[in-house]
Amino acid sequence: MKSIALFSGGLDSALAIKLIQEQNIEVEGIYIDTGFESNKNKVEDLKKLADELGIALTVLDIKEQYIKDILFNPVYGYGKNMNPCIDCHANMIRVAKEHMKKTDAKFIISGEVVGQRPMSQRLPALNAVNKLANAEGLVLRPLSAKLLPPTIPEIKGWVDREKLLSISGRDRKIQLELAKKYGLENFESPAGGCLLTDVNFSKRLKDFSKALTLSPAEIDILKVGRHFNVEGVKIIISRKAEENPVLKEYSGELFEKMFTKGFPGPIGLIQKNANEEIKQLAADIMVSYTRENEGEIIIKDKIYKGIKKDKKEFIKYIL
Repeated sequence: MKSIALFSGGLDSALAIKLIQEQNIEVEGIYIDTGFESNKNKVEDLKKLADELGIALTVLDIKEQYIKDILFNPVYGYGKNMNPCIDCHANMIRVAKEHMKKTDAKFIISGEVVGQRPMSQRLPALNAVNKLANAEGLVLRPLSAKLLPPTIPEIKGWVDREKLLSISGRDRKIQLELAKKYGLENFESPAGGCLLTDVNFSKRLKDFSKALTLSPAEIDILKVGRHFNVEGVKIIISRKAEENPVLKEYSGELFEKMFTKGFPGPIGLIQKNANEEIKQLAADIMVSYTRENEGEIIIKDKIYKGIKKDKKEFIKYIL
């Protein structure tokens, strides 16, 4: 018997896997990559935990599908920011169902806990997820199973319901005690996670989507740099050296790259339809974030002479 686990790298998903493994069921962990994870080392961290759990790990890149089908038109709307949690979870289950066709897995497990998250893990929300995913009875949530209707694997006797749990609410005392019992160490803390729950990232995304069509290529550049909106034109300037590669390696069609010539400084991106006046302003902004008083900035093979200005002049443009 085999199952597919929605594998986030957190303690709850790890414990759900352990509970099912204890019933001699093989588990394959799948991480569904929407692109909006805040942890830069996510896959490496998942591999460590997967090794600790003794499971195979599969990473499924769904960025394009997620942008097209979920992000901007969720059936159940958003949380406090740009997080379409119910639709997102339902989409993950649909993706997992498709992946099951390629394996011998019979059901899906999830580390969700009733009442732990205000939008997506209330009982009505879990029911909505099942309905939207067309997965009634297929998804087993081992940590809260005894609080929920029996699922297909329980009804068919593949899983002993009595060996599952009835955890609810936001108190993680039971989970932490179980982590000690199983000797789990490589799980992520509950902090961080999806950038769509972050107010500042959501602000950037909203501003971006007003004028431009997001593609997977733009997700990473929304995560870094200082973002400016000048008369509807987007400009991004790196804040530190570690961000330079992200902007330098941008491969989309919406922005042109900006480089300093002959002196150290940030790397920038500017929207392709920017006029000459805005490009000159972008050059001034670039120089203003260096130690130089003036310098040459290259924008698509053309050189602009940037002049250092008081950064307060740019505050009105910063997102």
